[in-house]
Amino acid sequence: MISPLSVADSAALQALEAQANSGISSRHLHDALNDPSSQVIGYWQQLAPVGHVSVGDILLGYAIVVRLPFEAELQAIGVLPQQQGQGIGGKLLGEVVACARQWQSERLLLEVRASNQRAIKLYQHYEFNEDGRRRDYYPAARGAAGREDALLMSRLL
Repeated sequence: MISPLSVADSAALQALEAQANSGISSRHLHDALNDPSSQVIGYWQQLAPVGHVSVGDILLGYAIVVRLPFEAELQAIGVLPQQQGQGIGGKLLGEVVACARQWQSERLLLEVRASNQRAIKLYQHYEFNEDGRRRDYYPAARGAAGREDALLMSRLL
């Protein structure tokens, strides 16, 4: 189930980001949940009931999209590592596109690490095109030396 997240979901969102490690700070997550120009979307999976007791839902993925004057920007998307490759990112991205269209945005923007080929393929599948590159934008991932480029991508809505 996909639904908007609220401040009440903050603990689940923080716990998910700690595992997904998409690079968004706790402060950024908190601010996005409280920003009226942002939409934080969550992908929930209902846990199987134990006997007659409902155990609840677990947050498997999230996305943050921000409304800009004429565009929207995907600021983050994260999925639990053990759930990646199961279509959750695509479903979240579809909701982000729908949200930006509802806002009547002209384009949807994003940036992604040049080495994140799985994400780049997902974005290309959703008709994003590379617009540019920020050289040495990110610190190197996972203890590697140096810095890494950011790809700038967008799609028309």
